Amino acid sequence: MKSVQRYIIETNRLRLREATPADAAFKLAIYNSPGFLEFVGDRGLRTIEDAETYLKERLIPSYEANGFGLYVVELKEDDTPVGTCGLVNRDGLNAPDIGFTFLPEHMRMGYGYESAAAVLKFGREALSIPRILAIVNPKNQKSIGLIEKLGLVFDREIQLPGDDHPISQYTTV
Repeated sequence: MKSVQRYIIETNRLRLREATPADAAFKLAIYNSPGFLEFVGDRGLRTIEDAETYLKERLIPSYEANGFGLYVVELKEDDTPVGTCGLVNRDGLNAPDIGFTFLPEHMRMGYGYESAAAVLKFGREALSIPRILAIVNPKNQKSIGLIEKLGLVFDREIQLPGDDHPISQYTTV
């Protein structure tokens, strides 16, 4: 029996839904993609079991605890998971931040902007979040371009707890 998916956000081409343990293979692939490893970092996920544990312990609890989290971005036409986009409540930040990452074969198709714009609207309108941040490796020009296209502006350089390098913080307000 196929599990029923709960879609949080829909756009013209995409649906965003909560992640489940069944997404472990997808998460393993995306978190070990070259761009993710270069610009976000190594999450230490090497097996499906590692990814399942990461989902169960780190990502899925956010939906209930915060009312939001990182969502799986799927194509409406065939339910193919292409990326992740959503809001994160991080230590060291005074507002939620928007995060996004896509499998390499689904980049440069507009899915990042389409899903992130919908997440920003959802955060502001449905969740009444007055300020949303974005954090990014200052060398990640593609993500910075998307963040700026979304209307966020550079705020300052910060260093999150446990991180070795400073990152750029952008804000909606």
